[in-house]
Amino acid sequence: MILPFVKLGALALKTACKPIANRLKKEAGLHPRFRQFIINIAQANHRFTTRMQRRIYGHATDVAIRPLDEEKAVQAAADLLGELFVFTVAGAAVIFEVQRSSRSEARKEEQRKQEFEVFCGESVTSGE
Repeated sequence: MILPFVKLGALALKTACKPIANRLKKEAGLHPRFRQFIINIAQANHRFTTRMQRRIYGHATDVAIRPLDEEKAVQAAADLLGELFVFTVAGAAVIFEVQRSSRSEARKEEQRKQEFEVFCGESVTSGE
């Protein structure tokens, strides 16, 4: 029952992130400091992933890694930030749901405890 809602929510998040990524690319073209910031993020991510791939495949890791050109870096950073947004929203939704479920369970436990106290109180008085 809940799986279709999860899939629908994931699809909605991915759809919402596309305009955000496009907006980031647009802003990168207008603001030189922001552009340099996201290029630096993309270059760092590129170096990290390339080193990890080289380690996984058993290749030398002490080689020079060519940097991405600016447009590819802007595109990669926009995609990375878009995915980060998706995971942040999804993580927040999971945390919210866990907290809501925990509060609901605590209320049920408190209600059971009160019912038990009422039941025990009645059985003690009726047993006398």
